[in-house]
Amino acid sequence: MEPMEAKAVHIGIRRDWRAVYAFAARPENIGRWAAGLGAGLTRDGPDWLADGGPLGTVRISFAGENPFGVIDHVVHMPSGLKVHNAFRIVPNGDGAEAIFLLTRLPGMSSQQFEEDARQVAADLARLKQILEEENLAEDA
Repeated sequence: MEPMEAKAVHIGIRRDWRAVYAFAARPENIGRWAAGLGAGLTRDGPDWLADGGPLGTVRISFAGENPFGVIDHVVHMPSGLKVHNAFRIVPNGDGAEAIFLLTRLPGMSSQQFEEDARQVAADLARLKQILEEENLAEDA
């Protein structure tokens, strides 16, 4: 298979990168900030299950806890397709940069790819909002 088209979607967050990683790396928190997984995830052994809407149930395998801010995960689609998602939280000054590498899947139109990019950007904006609001509450 040829390399798929990819786009990095990222956002700066005014919060220590380790705090951002600690929150974002927990599958239990994903439903709070990722709209596509609003119902959240259910643990199934070492993996997690999510309702993929019209696609059916998807299985998600996450990278283990690590000191590098890596939250990579593989989404196992019912069709057998495995989507490798690279997601990083890295230091950026006194804050963090959340970086998600979005790939254009086979058969996906340019319009669908751009819509996915907008959705990922909205999800990262929600992550930023949650973490910055909680940070302000901690500082008060």
